[in-house]
Amino acid sequence: MPSRRRSSSSAAVKPAREAAREPSPAERYTASRRRAETETGELARFRDLLDFPLDDFQAQACAALERGSGVLVAAPTGAGKTVVGEFAVHLALAGGRKAFYTTPIKALSNQKYGDLVRRYGPDSVGLLTGDTTINGEAPVVVMTTEVLRNMLYAGSATLGGLGFVVMDEVHYLADRFRGPVWEEVIIHLPDDVQLVSLSATVSNAEEFGDWLATVRGDTTVIVSEHRPVPLGQHVIVGGELLDLYAGHVDPTDPGVDPPINPDLAHLLRRHARAEATPAPRGRGDRGYRGRGGNRPAVGLRATPRYAVVDALAADALLPAIVFIFSRAGCEAAVKQCLAAGVRLTEPAEQAEIRRVVEERCAAVPPEDLDVLGYWELAEALSRGVAAHHAGMLPLFKETVEDLFSRGLVKVVFATETLALGINMPARSVVLEKLVKWDGSNHVDVTPGEYTQLTGRAGRRGIDTEGHAVVVAHSGLDPVQLAGLASKRLYPLRSSFRPTYNMAVNLVAQFGRERARDVLETSFAQFQADRGVVGLARQAQGHAEALEGYAKAMACDRGDFAEYAAIRRDISRLEKDASRAAASARRAEVARSLEGLRVGDVLEIPGGRRAGHAVVIDPGGAAGFDGPRPTVLSTDRLVRRITVADVGPGARTVGFLPVPRAFNPRVPSARRDLAAALRALDLAPAEGRPGGGRRAAARTAQEEDARIAALRRRLRAHPCHQCPDRDDHARWAERWERLQGEHDALVRRIAGRTGSIAAVFDRICDVLGRLGYLADADGALTVTDDGRWLRRLYAENDLLLAECLRRGVWDELDPPGLAAAMSTLVYRSRRDDSGEPRVPGGPNGRLATALEGTLRAWSELEDLESEHGLDTTQPLDTGLVDAVHRWATGRSLDTVLRGGDLSAGDFVRWCKQVIDVLDQVAQAAPHERLRTTARRAVDALRRGVVAYSSL
Repeated sequence: MPSRRRSSSSAAVKPAREAAREPSPAERYTASRRRAETETGELARFRDLLDFPLDDFQAQACAALERGSGVLVAAPTGAGKTVVGEFAVHLALAGGRKAFYTTPIKALSNQKYGDLVRRYGPDSVGLLTGDTTINGEAPVVVMTTEVLRNMLYAGSATLGGLGFVVMDEVHYLADRFRGPVWEEVIIHLPDDVQLVSLSATVSNAEEFGDWLATVRGDTTVIVSEHRPVPLGQHVIVGGELLDLYAGHVDPTDPGVDPPINPDLAHLLRRHARAEATPAPRGRGDRGYRGRGGNRPAVGLRATPRYAVVDALAADALLPAIVFIFSRAGCEAAVKQCLAAGVRLTEPAEQAEIRRVVEERCAAVPPEDLDVLGYWELAEALSRGVAAHHAGMLPLFKETVEDLFSRGLVKVVFATETLALGINMPARSVVLEKLVKWDGSNHVDVTPGEYTQLTGRAGRRGIDTEGHAVVVAHSGLDPVQLAGLASKRLYPLRSSFRPTYNMAVNLVAQFGRERARDVLETSFAQFQADRGVVGLARQAQGHAEALEGYAKAMACDRGDFAEYAAIRRDISRLEKDASRAAASARRAEVARSLEGLRVGDVLEIPGGRRAGHAVVIDPGGAAGFDGPRPTVLSTDRLVRRITVADVGPGARTVGFLPVPRAFNPRVPSARRDLAAALRALDLAPAEGRPGGGRRAAARTAQEEDARIAALRRRLRAHPCHQCPDRDDHARWAERWERLQGEHDALVRRIAGRTGSIAAVFDRICDVLGRLGYLADADGALTVTDDGRWLRRLYAENDLLLAECLRRGVWDELDPPGLAAAMSTLVYRSRRDDSGEPRVPGGPNGRLATALEGTLRAWSELEDLESEHGLDTTQPLDTGLVDAVHRWATGRSLDTVLRGGDLSAGDFVRWCKQVIDVLDQVAQAAPHERLRTTARRAVDALRRGVVAYSSL
């Protein structure tokens, strides 16, 4: 497909390359040199700094920048978009102005900082990434996008003289959690700043460009779908590498439904048949079912990972990145290769790798090397094999990136996080499967994801062709793969949403009404307004279908819609009654554990704890999961029991005095008390009054009476005797489902206009109820509490502010504060129903603070629900113990022992906790807590957590 270029502020521009024929590399080089000879000004001087000619799209974008226009460049990974950003830096320095180069992740900021330092020197370039500050007042500063957003809201003096902002990987604004920051920056940058937006190839670049022109003014949109290094498509079957397309197909332009390589199709079918052919089982086989028993059919076996590496090496397709959508899978792949004896490096390379590894990891404390798996990493790297995923120590990931970029490591097994930003080009990219886990389900890889992942293949200036390889596996459809490889569907969708911090900052700067106008300029609202037309069309289709359904369910004996409504009411009431009964049973079980005294003897009729037990600690007020009394059973075991442990409920059947000096840790004391418990005459007792149960029974009887009355109406309805009743009912059910969808669609249409501002209004109402905003003479103003909320940028910003205001954490020491703060940022990767260990015990200061944090979260959740919001994230206590141990000076081995948290994840979460503590150190309402936060930062920032590559 030919590249497109258009300007959002001017008439149409000629295509970037002719549709008839793609110029050869020699022709492009000649044309580039001719342009360079006729060019003057900064672009000509910039060309002299480069050791390669500019491609057409790069030259067009740079020329637009020099004319004073903003630019949006959408081009494939590896096409050289960053050259345009570097030209913006060149223009800034030439004109005596500043340039900010923003990236979505710290690793990419570090990499770009190194690139610019090599070109312009350390005195001209700075770095700001939250936890790293280098030369922040330099004329060129590389930073994460969040840092720039915070500077804009704070009115930082560093913004003075700013002329250019480069937003690398701007398509990241679609990210659900961090994407809104990109739109905030684009909206709030001063009008005289030229914006350079660099994006992967997206299918709606023109729409995004139109929005940029709306909010930023003159913007030139340049779309290039040309890969400077052509990409071949292949499949590995049983260790054999085959082309995906038939021989006459151009892999760089396969067209629609390209024909598949017949040899590949034949081989896939043959392997599938061989694997699925039933085979008789002998009596020694597991699962033998007697004479005639067959092995169940299985799908195509995937090629072993070491065999994939061997196949790539045999075809000279290394270095390669192998994408495996699992951290454990990446680590297992490395182990499999080492066990198979894979060695891809020469002795000289091995020596250089070991030197680099030792040099880069010299900062790691020796006692932590074993815990971190350093020796295994060093051995794998020396053989030219490595893993790369978010669970690795950042230092180790950086070492892998360095060695791979230098051609010393030949194969990296990586998760898809590697596809974002980091410059690690390879000759080949391998996908082990076309299905990945998205956190809740296994989903197919989309065309956009496939393009992003395989975009790493082909090193510019080194390879004449890149190679995308898929490992054949059960269920692989080559036609589906061809569809992935030939489509470029990657629409950019805004994830923008107002936050509490954003609201107080906007109100402080603009006032409420002007703030609403600002939010109406977001890309999210721009897309919402454009989408109403399509929704209206869909609603019209619904209306026509509903009319047809209504005719199909019409009954000549009566009003079938009325009859169907009675049936729905009966079904709804029965479901409600079932839920109410279950809820009443749970409440009754919980009541059986409330109000207990030390010495009460319980009869636990079912569940894992069936039998008798004496209460030795009532457990105090109900905690996270209801009452949790501690009991001693007749078999001398001390247990803490919950609602889940007592089956239908516990009953008090007696009383046994417990000695005042009883200590459950003393075996003899447990033995004597258990003997006394067994000696009791435990006759069944009345238990607790059943007032709640009687009330519930009355309610159930009333519901039963309503259901019975409706059933009588149903039988008496004339449609009940219709011989086509079931057929009419099916149409009625379809009508009801579609009517529900139609009503929801109509509500969506009604909510699209001004939808972002409506959410902002609800957020302001919540802030007003809590006293962060106040109405002063008809105008909304920011209160004193709201002023320090302005400096809290955490995801759970309002919960953080509420806990600070309520003094929930005032009595904590630095390790306790760090541990409490972890509950606001940590998100476990899997459900963990285990009870977290809280340092200091259930009645200690930290446990009390966690209970206060939970209460604040619960109250905020109720308030948000009342206002139709859902922004405050749940708390997660899974990191509390680990962070507390680390902050008290414990070793890394002690911190990680017994858990499933990797060292890399622990370091990453600790840095996020440090980010929030830094904010508390600036924004807390009193000096004592600010000091505690600073000390907590110092306690966390040690060892592997403190290491920085810069």
